[in-house]
Amino acid sequence: MNRPSAKALLFVLTAGIALENAAAGDRELGQYLSSECVTCHRVSGQNAQGIPKITGWPEDQFVAVMNAYKDKQRDNPVMQTIAGRLETGDIAALAAYFRTQK
Repeated sequence: MNRPSAKALLFVLTAGIALENAAAGDRELGQYLSSECVTCHRVSGQNAQGIPKITGWPEDQFVAVMNAYKDKQRDNPVMQTIAGRLETGDIAALAAYFRTQK
């Protein structure tokens, strides 16, 4: 029976931590990318003319909604265009940033 070496286990553990941190999203990048979002979605979080607030959302919900726009599963041409330009890490970063905004 082959047992993984301590070095192999350490690599797997380190890779897992790196993936977990990457999945969490980079809030600073999210803040940088947010300027286009807050053109329509208010920074204050207040609903403006039917445009929903995006502040304070759980990250997983934000990511799911943005991916639905990106995959054209949700109907809004503006959001489909914006989400379509974003990479997975960008969406995670925006989710992390907007979750912390009150």
